[in-house]
Amino acid sequence: MILTAPHKITHVAIVGTGVIGAGWAALFLARGLRVHAIDPAPAAQEKLQQTIQSMWPSLLELKHTNRLEPPLDRLSFSTAPDAALGSVQLVQENAPENLVLKQQILTKVEEWLPEDAIIASSTSALLIGDIQAEAQNPHRFLAAHPFNPPHILPLVEISGGAKTRPELLDWAMEFYRWLGKAPVRLSRQIEGHIAGRLGAAMWREAISLVEQGVATVSDIDAAVRNGPGPRWASTGCHLTYHLGGGEGGIAHYLTHLGASQQRRWDGLGTPNLTHELCEKLIDEVNTATEGRNIATLTEERDHRLIKIMRSRD
Repeated sequence: MILTAPHKITHVAIVGTGVIGAGWAALFLARGLRVHAIDPAPAAQEKLQQTIQSMWPSLLELKHTNRLEPPLDRLSFSTAPDAALGSVQLVQENAPENLVLKQQILTKVEEWLPEDAIIASSTSALLIGDIQAEAQNPHRFLAAHPFNPPHILPLVEISGGAKTRPELLDWAMEFYRWLGKAPVRLSRQIEGHIAGRLGAAMWREAISLVEQGVATVSDIDAAVRNGPGPRWASTGCHLTYHLGGGEGGIAHYLTHLGASQQRRWDGLGTPNLTHELCEKLIDEVNTATEGRNIATLTEERDHRLIKIMRSRD
């Protein structure tokens, strides 16, 4: 397998054109690549084109492109893997989080791919080692998990399975960096990667606080937005506590405040998503959103995210 230089990738494929797949397609087009999209869903092609159109202003504002309109003439489409994959150099897979389904789809994809084409999975919950287990050429599989919305947020988490060629992970770090992303490389695969596990841990405690009646969904989210959220965006988790230790840094923090941190860990909740708790969460989220639909909330989120990303330039 001969790896094409990352900056010489010109033709990619998207498998699955939901929110994540559409975000990848839009970004690939913005960076000047040809994109072949595959999705069997009814009207998927029209929906993909509309979604890319809606994402384009964000890509312009983030300076991923200077084209005023997306080059949809560089976007092709099919409902199943076919001969159009014959010139593809990279496949970004975004199928539903079902192991058997992903394996079946990628088996069909491999039938049409050149030997040197790379397969990157956007999987958020499955292990790439399991996904590649039934593959004809498992050495070319890796996980490249984006953070939603992928056309705005730069994180991509890179990991390989037992059969992944190690040099492919080096290649992936270079490619996604060239694409304008901020990739991180995991030393080993793990379910949920890094950001997903951190998010799950935080949401578990946020739900526990609701369950215990400590605060409402609105106040918990406000606490995150106006406190740790901006701080984490600036420094991340570990550096936040390093700075919290003053002149002595993390050593001082752990020596003088480590015990209090341990007490907080010991007191963290472990809620069970019972029917009653789920209903409470649904009711409080609906109250917090004040009747705004998902499209409106998504637009508001993306607008704020772009402001945050631009402020870090």
